[in-house]
Amino acid sequence: MEIVSENVCFEGTQGVYKHDSTVCGCEMTFAVYLPPQAKAGKVPALWWLSGLTCTHANAMEKAGAQRAAAEHGIAVIFPDTSPRGDDIANDDAYDLGQGAGFYVDATETPWAPHFKMRSYILSELRDLIGDKFAQIDLARSGISGHSMGGHGALTLAMTNPDKFKSVSAFSPICNPHGSDWGRKQLGAYLGDEANWGETDASKLITAHGWPGEILVDQGDADNFLDLLKTQTLIDACKAKGQKATITMRPGYDHSYYFVSTYMPDHVAFHAENLK
Repeated sequence: MEIVSENVCFEGTQGVYKHDSTVCGCEMTFAVYLPPQAKAGKVPALWWLSGLTCTHANAMEKAGAQRAAAEHGIAVIFPDTSPRGDDIANDDAYDLGQGAGFYVDATETPWAPHFKMRSYILSELRDLIGDKFAQIDLARSGISGHSMGGHGALTLAMTNPDKFKSVSAFSPICNPHGSDWGRKQLGAYLGDEANWGETDASKLITAHGWPGEILVDQGDADNFLDLLKTQTLIDACKAKGQKATITMRPGYDHSYYFVSTYMPDHVAFHAENLK
């Protein structure tokens, strides 16, 4: 692992790092914020998954997580959203290929050799964090994300309750099996719909739910509402009896202005559930 940069931030450290990924077959970049409490002992972790077109840097720079993380004594891990490089498959569309890994392990050509973001986050990056950041208690991990990353947070948490103890999302893609933000990408990466597996948060709620509470914030002025299908998740939670706080925020759109407004609430939610 190579240090790209480390900066003091709210008395903690915001670092950016890169390493050669065996899983993705390329160099990967990620960021970690260590709160000041990490100087004295182990702290829990919040994994943040970003959305389409994003890198590790978008949320790190725009979400405003560090102040709240320092207040509550929680580390924040910012992975990239896909493999990257001149020799990595890509697409001219913004919502497929590099910057759009959708947090699945691709099985189809030309994506399969590198697009393994599910395994990268759940296994390789998790192991690297455990090895290089002794201050982080991975047994107390929560996960959150925005848009495509909200989809990733919800689906990875519900299929890995042994790895994540809390989950939240901003503007998540709630029903990708029924949306053009999902059917296009899952079809490209995984092929026939029969192979999509447990990649739809609304269906996962219906199938087995989540053992704790789910926190979701969504702006009602979001111009992607028809693609996100928030109501499908609301209906699934209601039918299942799933404990969930899903709030439509008046006037807010899909941007990081929205995310940064409610990020302190989400960090506090995770910190409380990861004690």
